[in-house]
Amino acid sequence: MELFNKKIYKERRDILRSKIKSGIAIFPGNVYVPYNYPANPYRFRQDSTFLYYFGLNMSGFTAIVDFDEGKDYIFGDDVSIDDIIWMGPQPAVKDLAAKVGVENTMSLNNLGTFIDKVKNQGRKIHFLPPYRFQTKLFLQDLTGINAVDLAPEASKELIKAVVDMRLIKDKYEIDYLDDIMKVAYEMHVTAMIMARDGIFEREIVGAMEGIVAGYGGSVSFPIILSKRGEILHNENHENQLKNGDLLLVDAGFDSPMGYATDHTRTFAVGGRFSDIQKSIYNIVLAANDSVHEASAPGIQYKEMHFLACKIIAQGLIEMGIMKGNVEDAVEAGAHTLFMPHGLGHAMGLDVHDMEGLGEDFVGYGDELKRSSDFGTAYLRFARTLKPGHVITNEPGIYFIPALIDKWQSEGLNKDFINYTEVNKFRNFGGVRLEDDMLITANGSRNLGENRIPIYLEELGEIVGKE
Repeated sequence: MELFNKKIYKERRDILRSKIKSGIAIFPGNVYVPYNYPANPYRFRQDSTFLYYFGLNMSGFTAIVDFDEGKDYIFGDDVSIDDIIWMGPQPAVKDLAAKVGVENTMSLNNLGTFIDKVKNQGRKIHFLPPYRFQTKLFLQDLTGINAVDLAPEASKELIKAVVDMRLIKDKYEIDYLDDIMKVAYEMHVTAMIMARDGIFEREIVGAMEGIVAGYGGSVSFPIILSKRGEILHNENHENQLKNGDLLLVDAGFDSPMGYATDHTRTFAVGGRFSDIQKSIYNIVLAANDSVHEASAPGIQYKEMHFLACKIIAQGLIEMGIMKGNVEDAVEAGAHTLFMPHGLGHAMGLDVHDMEGLGEDFVGYGDELKRSSDFGTAYLRFARTLKPGHVITNEPGIYFIPALIDKWQSEGLNKDFINYTEVNKFRNFGGVRLEDDMLITANGSRNLGENRIPIYLEELGEIVGKE
């Protein structure tokens, strides 16, 4: 089990204590979830906030931070002889707790008594919104709050404190993220090499999943790999590829310590782009590179979103697909026919970092209100950038036949969209280019030693080559 130095976990809990002055915070760890019968579970994945403060990537633990007493607790049980028969000898709970700087351990059987004492003292019990039904039932039993009411009753004070801390990656997290980007590189370059005439999408997906398993992790989300790239989260992998198909690959690594990577590359099967494919591709690439160059502390990522949108709109105007003035077209939302999503999201221990705590807490905070406009409403991260933020930079252009039909039938943005030209692209698919970007003291950089190949010259040398 990989861990940071125990001092790091202790420092994180001490910082949390400085933000919340009274009561306790309870952090239920995840448990195994049955796949198709009780003894056959899904792959275990620890709760990310539990990992952040307590590090133990194992089932069966609950942790408590006591803000009044200045103590931390881990509740869990040592394995029995029956467990040892099936699993082999396991470390004692107290020894595991010591690895993350926790001195106080108790059996899970004592947790209810501990919580009852806190209730009788009239102290506040802070918890985060649960996302698994097992955790909901567990917290219902402990707190007496009905499972359906737990999310609205979750501690806003704790949510904001956790978001403030986890959004700013420390140097240890940044070093670790830089290191695991090599796995992302291998995943995507393997997909490029395999993208040859006659291969099935599922064969490439299987190879990518094998790579992450070889590094002791899993995929950070179900791999999106399809020549139907206009379907934003396409998880169907049944198509057989042929030379010239435009293949979109969006995939990431969920590391043994729970940190994620998330990249998208789009390329022509066999490595030879058509002139039209190059034209669309280069617009998206220009948007990605421009966002990278312009992102810096003090700038709202919402501004970067609209920078990308204007570059996309300008490129499509030059191709005759859109028309009119760029500023007016983006103000009207005409570009969202082609990019109906936001520029990016926070990333870290979750591939959509802390999405379970509430996207608006993470991506907007108290400074901004989320738009309700089509397309912009899907912008997950809009905040003012700070050093230590890790975010994705993923502009795209898509030709979605059903959306084209809807807009055209309703006459939407006809002053800015040349529907005659748009309809020529109904079978084009989509292009998305995504990098994982760290905000630095003076600007930004892509994480990892080497950027995953993205320029047309690079792709021509790699894609479909033995």
